[in-house]
Amino acid sequence: MSKPVTLSESGFCPHSLNKYASLLATGNGYLGCRASHEEAYTHQTRGMYLAGLYHRSGKGEINERVNLPDVIGVDIFLNGELFSLLSGTLESWQREIDFATGELTRSLIWRAPDGARFAIESRRFVSAEQLPLLATTLSITPLDSDAIIALSTGIDATITNHGRQHLDETQLRVFGQHLLQGIYTTQDGRSHVAVSTHCRVNGDAQSCFTAKERRLMQHTSSLMKAGECLTLEKLTWVDWTTECDVSLESWGQKGILHLNACVGLGYDALLAQSAANWQRWWQHCRVEVNSVNADDQRALDFALYHLRIMTPAHDERCSIGAKGMTGEGYKGHVFWDTEVFLLPFHLFTYPDVARNLLRYRWHNLAGAREKARINGWQGALFPWESARSGDEETPEFAAINIRTGLRQKVASAQAEHHLVADIAWAVVAYWQVTGDEQFMSHEGLTLLLETARFWLSRTTEVKGRLEIHDVIGPDEYTEHVNNNAFTNYMAYYNVEQALHFARRYGCTDDAFIHRAEHFLQFLWRPEVLADGILPQDDTFLSKPAIDLSAYKTTAGKQTILLDYSRAEVNELQILKQADVVMLTYMLPELFTAEVCLNN
Repeated sequence: MSKPVTLSESGFCPHSLNKYASLLATGNGYLGCRASHEEAYTHQTRGMYLAGLYHRSGKGEINERVNLPDVIGVDIFLNGELFSLLSGTLESWQREIDFATGELTRSLIWRAPDGARFAIESRRFVSAEQLPLLATTLSITPLDSDAIIALSTGIDATITNHGRQHLDETQLRVFGQHLLQGIYTTQDGRSHVAVSTHCRVNGDAQSCFTAKERRLMQHTSSLMKAGECLTLEKLTWVDWTTECDVSLESWGQKGILHLNACVGLGYDALLAQSAANWQRWWQHCRVEVNSVNADDQRALDFALYHLRIMTPAHDERCSIGAKGMTGEGYKGHVFWDTEVFLLPFHLFTYPDVARNLLRYRWHNLAGAREKARINGWQGALFPWESARSGDEETPEFAAINIRTGLRQKVASAQAEHHLVADIAWAVVAYWQVTGDEQFMSHEGLTLLLETARFWLSRTTEVKGRLEIHDVIGPDEYTEHVNNNAFTNYMAYYNVEQALHFARRYGCTDDAFIHRAEHFLQFLWRPEVLADGILPQDDTFLSKPAIDLSAYKTTAGKQTILLDYSRAEVNELQILKQADVVMLTYMLPELFTAEVCLNN
């Protein structure tokens, strides 16, 4: 196997700081860290996240993944002036993520406004071997003349989720000359986070500490001769617990013991451990392609790298958020995308991880049952957006209606019910690949039966047939329609498979079996028309069509909503997602190749 490729940032641009902070992020599924620079920039969003750590900040808010205190930031003073690439001259630049090892590196040569030149290099990785470990180094060399270099770094708890505060300081400590620890508690008192960091600068640097304004900092200063390198090695251990009666003192000490063991090894040895873990993973998972375009291989390596760093393989009470752990988008919530787009990769590489992702849904059945009940249905209606629990986490409002000026309600949680069948589809896919009888006879069967019961209660009888009304399919530009093809076909598959496995495992619920048989006999599934097109729903093909060519040049940016309100878009032949095409992908055995091409 050849070595996985790298992804580089071609140059420093203040307008793309956050783009590359996401693309070049580091992580291991437990801990995720945005690729923000050590030095501060006004529009740079720092971020470090723990899988499964959510909190609701106050009235009218929803649970979101907590942005942790920052340990990446360093205030760099060169001859008394704060370093920033917004001043001076950047003479050379290289920044890249090495997919093979998970290490992010940056090296540059910078000329200060007074003419003094410095070589600056930084390295960082989140360990694949020891999940709570984040390791960083920062090296600065004055190139032409002696220079005074001062560094201020530590644990910065002024970080918020775009202004929403989640953590309170519980305990701040300094141990010796190098070790700092902050213990923080979510404002509801349910979770504790311990951030322990060891900051060591080579040579005769003088150091002192400050603890004010939510920042626990170490300050060092050293006179460096031309050509001499000052290096900061900073190792951080991030722990969290939801135990109510834990002694924070003793719990914090455990983190320090782990951190001290890492300090004894040092950055390079820790990187070698993590890189060896990555190598084993790549040997098992990498897909290599022969292509005239090198970007094809880079795209695959990029995708697999991010799939690994976003997947909480260590904890079945967690799942994969829509933005992984690269930022605050979608508030870290879990959608149907996890089961449909992400789980299959794990299914064919590490099936135990796929099983964990399905068990996340099984653990949260109580909330899904409750959501179905309060809406007047049976079985399990999973939340459109979920966090650690099975509660619905979808925001109530979204964008502004350009016609009325009012905030628009998010309808997905009310009507985008296809995710129920999507989860069932993933359960069956897991069975088809693994044949895992233990899972299927317990968690799998329960998930299939509860999702099927939802569909049995969700139908409306119309002229002798069963229909499913008032839904949103994967195409979210078309809301509150009847007989969405994706939803109806997937619901049929859900009930069909539930009935199959109920009989396989000797289910004695005759009432369920009778209702399921009736459902399968009478559920209406839209039929392919004479021209080979499967109607997306009852009314889509009768709606007016407009020229979409102007919007295709900006595909993905939803610029059509600058010209039409969501209500107007709902009455046009406009797709946000390829709804019917998705159906032919998920249930390909039901459609001929010609029908797939036509649609």
